[in-house]
Amino acid sequence: MKRNLLMLVCLIFSAATFAQTNSYYLTGRIIDGATQLPLQAASVFAQNTTIGTVTDANGNFTLKLPIGGYDLAITFTGYETISRRITTADSYDKNIVIEMKQKEKAMEDVVIRASNEVLDGWEKYGSFFLDNFIGKSNNSKLCTITNSSVLKFYYYKRKDRLKVLATEPLEIENLALGYKIKYTLDSFIHDYKTQAGIYTGYPLFEEITTTDSLQQINWRDNREKAYSGSLLHFMRSVYDKTLKDQGFEIQFIAKKEEKESAIKLTDFYNSIGYKMDDSSTVVEITPYQPDIAILYTNDVPDPEYLEQNSEKARNFQLSVINVNPGNSIDIEQNGYYYDQSDITITGYLAWHKIADMLPYNYNP
Repeated sequence: MKRNLLMLVCLIFSAATFAQTNSYYLTGRIIDGATQLPLQAASVFAQNTTIGTVTDANGNFTLKLPIGGYDLAITFTGYETISRRITTADSYDKNIVIEMKQKEKAMEDVVIRASNEVLDGWEKYGSFFLDNFIGKSNNSKLCTITNSSVLKFYYYKRKDRLKVLATEPLEIENLALGYKIKYTLDSFIHDYKTQAGIYTGYPLFEEITTTDSLQQINWRDNREKAYSGSLLHFMRSVYDKTLKDQGFEIQFIAKKEEKESAIKLTDFYNSIGYKMDDSSTVVEITPYQPDIAILYTNDVPDPEYLEQNSEKARNFQLSVINVNPGNSIDIEQNGYYYDQSDITITGYLAWHKIADMLPYNYNP
């Protein structure tokens, strides 16, 4: 009896220890940078997760986060949005104070925007925006922006460039994966001359609740499918050194006289300069070549991708990641990587957009 009781106590202690080591608390205070007064009801959330809160009357907040790194976003009406990189080490700092700055609308900027705003922008560019922001995959067919009226479209004729802003966070309902997303759009820019496009923003996920068990199973299966071969899946596999087991292969792309050739790698991790910092449990990679082909062999490309990109069928999904020369990428346990602006993605991974995105705290 005593032995069984001892085993039970050990199991409870082990479970408690496991729970503690797999999450951490982040505490801080949000204040006005000019007056130093606390800001109540400021929104504080870990970007690309389902984890967020609002500040209390004293500007204080607390978040419980799974182990890993995140971009912390702070938004408050009339103030500039703040984004701050956080890691597990920040849990030891109990005196985090973040100052917010009120927005300043320069008259010149207002005039320039007013002169370039397309009044019937949604009618002209709405479909184009959805294709390049929400995406064109099967999941995108069940993904909608429920407050599209907050979008403002600006076309700059001299630069042949489209810019899209939002007066309020976009409210996105993804009925394919079972999420509602509040997306604070920083900007969406498309250059028609180069056909290059980029969008930046701050997404906060919320799981849609339902008592329909079949719907729950469907969402679970769709999430697992969206995860398989995703950038989140890839980064976690790099971190864990499980690329081959997870169905990934990486190759270098060498360029000579405008011709490209693939170089197969015998040692993935040595080739990308894999190095783990034991003190912070962060993995740093510094690839010896800037262009890296990613082959995901556990699934074939979506037929719609092949049709939309005029590509022949193949038995793997192909993407290319370009890491800016001289830069390294830090990867956290949860698949969060930094600095995200130092990476350019083309191919299959770039085809997947908001409709196929999963939060960093998702686990299959």
